[in-house]
Amino acid sequence: METQFDTATKTKWTLDPVHSELSFKVKHLMITTVTGYFRNFSVEVITEGEGFSKPGSVKAVAETASIDTHSDQRDSHLRSDDFFNAEKYGQIIFESTKYEKGKTEDKLYGNLTIRDKTLPVVLNIEPAGIVKDPYGQTKAGFTVNGKLNRKDFGLMWNALTEAGGVVVADEIKIHAEIQLIKQG
Repeated sequence: METQFDTATKTKWTLDPVHSELSFKVKHLMITTVTGYFRNFSVEVITEGEGFSKPGSVKAVAETASIDTHSDQRDSHLRSDDFFNAEKYGQIIFESTKYEKGKTEDKLYGNLTIRDKTLPVVLNIEPAGIVKDPYGQTKAGFTVNGKLNRKDFGLMWNALTEAGGVVVADEIKIHAEIQLIKQG
């Protein structure tokens, strides 16, 4: 997305990693849901003006080697070529293309790159507000939700159970609690 800004009104926001998390959920054996986290990720937002009435661009990057599902064996498998191939494709990257304001929930459109595949996605954004913290920093909070089909991004591995069911569902639910810090 090409967005022109008056440089006097451009505001940069970066992730407060201590107060943010990026997670995903996937059905396992189609009977339970497994939650995983990316422990290392970044978000940078450029807005026009002081707030978010005119968002310009959003870029988020998650380090694939930082995946954590509370199981070392599963995490190693997810880092392997069966899934993310963290050695070759070290990052998952989201770059926005459009932002639509809604009454209670906004839509963030963008391109998501996993492995070597880039596809358009839509994320639901719930703005939580902007406040000054006790240290004088201006912070903004957001809840982010979305869904994707992992196979669209080349994450094809699966196995069948004895009864013929699959081990890992295709649909992945994305959830993030994001706190941003206004820069300068």
